[in-house]
Amino acid sequence: MKQNNMLAMILAGGRGSRLHELTNKVAKPAVAYGGKYKIIDFPLSNCANSGIDVVGVLTQYESVLLNSYVAGGSSWGLDARDSGVFVLPPREKADVNLNVYRGTADAISQNIDFVDSYDPEYVLILSGDHIYKMNYSKMLKYHKENNADATIAVIEVPMKEASRFGIMNTDTETGQIIEFEEKPEHPKSNLASMGIYIFNWKLLRKLLVADMKNEDSSHDFGKDIIPEMLNDGKRLFAYKFKGYWKDVGTIDSLWEANMDLLDRKSGLDLDDRTWKIYTEDIPTFPQYISEEADVKNAYITQGCVVEGEVKNSVLFTGARVGEGAKVYDSVLMPGANVGPGAVVTRAIVADNVKIGNQAVIGNADSEHIELVAKNVKGVE
Repeated sequence: MKQNNMLAMILAGGRGSRLHELTNKVAKPAVAYGGKYKIIDFPLSNCANSGIDVVGVLTQYESVLLNSYVAGGSSWGLDARDSGVFVLPPREKADVNLNVYRGTADAISQNIDFVDSYDPEYVLILSGDHIYKMNYSKMLKYHKENNADATIAVIEVPMKEASRFGIMNTDTETGQIIEFEEKPEHPKSNLASMGIYIFNWKLLRKLLVADMKNEDSSHDFGKDIIPEMLNDGKRLFAYKFKGYWKDVGTIDSLWEANMDLLDRKSGLDLDDRTWKIYTEDIPTFPQYISEEADVKNAYITQGCVVEGEVKNSVLFTGARVGEGAKVYDSVLMPGANVGPGAVVTRAIVADNVKIGNQAVIGNADSEHIELVAKNVKGVE
């Protein structure tokens, strides 16, 4: 393997229940984002740009679409000789629930043979449902410089939000982790785990084998593996990430991440040619914006047809805004259709949903974003 003998494993089996109807039929990492992307494109592109050649994608919930999407790896240039993206669903076991990963650590445990077949020195473990751009080779360099047993990527969050995350308390001079607290009521620091880990494989393998035999374990990295390593005096270090990162676990946060594309100060630049985010190339017509349309501060993807008013909004591939329709502060997902005269405000309109003529959706003063996942009847 080219990248310092490091293999990547992406945890992409989450249900994503807080995204409601958006994940009824597709896994959270397969949810559309940013006009033409899927969430899984970000960790896969980061791997490709970081020189990691072999990536295992561990899928579970509603994984048919996700499996077919990532299989082969051609969209990210990971389909060449001696490289690839491999779909790794749970195995059937007689002594545990069939076809299920019991936790994040169990997901790796069930695929020990896959990792062993490449004999890596290091294993990079990633969450598959975050929006960010990161050079994992720099994180590996930091890991090696500190002679670490494990390195955990962290990001500074507002102190008032720290209780929502796994928090790493560190030696301020060395960056060595001295304590890990899972969603503490009274956090001591604001260094939140990003769910990105580098482990020395031989050590992690021993820990996973022991964890599989422990009936009292949750088989989870945050709850079991990392605390055990700290208790055993292993060298764990926090790698501070400075850049854009978003956990799109809710409708509001998914909307916010899309709105960030409209803000040049957000730090999220999808047009950066030095760190490209790759995705599936869908053949479609160019966008069409009529002479009567009024478009301001909008992110409009190919295949869109705009005949009405669009302001501060993101339109995904194939979205349509009819004559006299108004779309404000909203996200129209692939194939969404806003009929003539309709008004959509502070909403996410799901894939292929039709908003009828002159229908009114959302409210400028609403606290939360409205998800429209079913067709809305308009004026006949």
